[in-house]
Amino acid sequence: MELNANAFGRNARKALLDKTLQAALGRTTERFLAHRDAAVAAFPEFERTRERASRIKLDVLDHLDTYLLRFIEEAEKRGAIVHVARDAAQAREIAARIARDEGVTLAVKSKSMASEEISFNEALQGAGVTVVESDLGEFIIQLAGEAPSHIIAPAVHKSRQEISSLFERHLGGPRTDSIPELVGMARRHLRAKFLSAGMGVSGGNFLVADTGSVVLVTNEGNGRLGTVLPRVHLAVVGIEKVIPRMSDLPTFLRLLPRSATGQAISSYVSIVTGTRRAGDPEGPERMHILLLDCGRSAILEGKYREILKCVRCAACLNVCPVYQSVGGHAYGWVYSGPIGAVLTPLLVGLAEAVALPDASTLCGACADVCPVKIPLPDFLLELRSDVREQGLKTPGEIAAMKGYAGVMRRAGLLEAIERIAGVLGQFFTKGKGIGGLPYPFSGWTERRDFPAPAALPFRKQWKIRRGVTR
Repeated sequence: MELNANAFGRNARKALLDKTLQAALGRTTERFLAHRDAAVAAFPEFERTRERASRIKLDVLDHLDTYLLRFIEEAEKRGAIVHVARDAAQAREIAARIARDEGVTLAVKSKSMASEEISFNEALQGAGVTVVESDLGEFIIQLAGEAPSHIIAPAVHKSRQEISSLFERHLGGPRTDSIPELVGMARRHLRAKFLSAGMGVSGGNFLVADTGSVVLVTNEGNGRLGTVLPRVHLAVVGIEKVIPRMSDLPTFLRLLPRSATGQAISSYVSIVTGTRRAGDPEGPERMHILLLDCGRSAILEGKYREILKCVRCAACLNVCPVYQSVGGHAYGWVYSGPIGAVLTPLLVGLAEAVALPDASTLCGACADVCPVKIPLPDFLLELRSDVREQGLKTPGEIAAMKGYAGVMRRAGLLEAIERIAGVLGQFFTKGKGIGGLPYPFSGWTERRDFPAPAALPFRKQWKIRRGVTR
């Protein structure tokens, strides 16, 4: 997926003017949040389970090498072939080689953000393999030639009418706005692909070290079909997805669907352990597991290591006022919202995504809903500090911050500026707020309510109340 993270400002302005996107974002995030709140309220042990999940993930980070070796050993015992890619280029080369060696010309793929990181589809298409997305949302955006805009709802930005037009153009069916008919058209098209594909490609929500299993949590069943019908199964998973024991899995299965969609449990939980054995009615004859490092080892050694606890539930996206306003494409890469604002700079380099740490209000809501207790606001602040230390701030930003600090250190100067602002603010005030400021301050007032400064500054009011002055 092409990296465009430093265009966040331009992308965000475009998103704010997109009425279809604005309607879709409001509708979807509000629904997810309402369902999550209800699901959490109905689960009294949510906080205790959250603590347990965080402790398990911290243990994984402390012993990731041990658990990964155990996972690889157990998976290979059960017939899987495990590959490890240090970076995206190597991952693409391995994936293309697997497809060529297995004689695959058609692959069906379920939703996998890890595969988006390495531009998996492009790699296989370069090797002569047709890749068909089988998750309904991913299928829609593949037809549209777009990237996902949400971790669990990749086509959240599309209206029903837009999807109808896509299906009419690409699938040749009659135009309809009926959701059941649209789903039926996609199902009939994808069913033929499942039956003729030589390889099924999946991600993996969890890797279980003590059994060598890949766990998939889905709602559509396409992940299950893609892992049992084709002759070959390829799972593309980040190394941080490992958990120590199968007995740890229920902890995460209680948290993930409640945090993601507000469900007590997802429709399908598939545990894929090795290849088909004698007597098995279904399952792949060959199973490959492609483990992605792609910068994760470097993150593990640094101060942001807890970001690797993420289970990709997208709860932080749904609650974030910035994501709710601009959607996922504005973030310019695979991951969006607060998790993307932290993870993207760490995976691609801070200079390539320097705009993202500022794409947050630091309201703290993302930390409140994170099921594994990642301190996202702390990381965003730390990244902003890194931007300064690495010399990535513009001269204008540095001068502005120095000026601000100088004013804040001088009480008399601050009070004088407050008085001047109170007088000048009257010329721009409409009702209770400022309607529009001239450039370069216009960015604050173009699309947001900006309260007018008080005619009598707070510091002056405080002194009067304390009897210090009149």
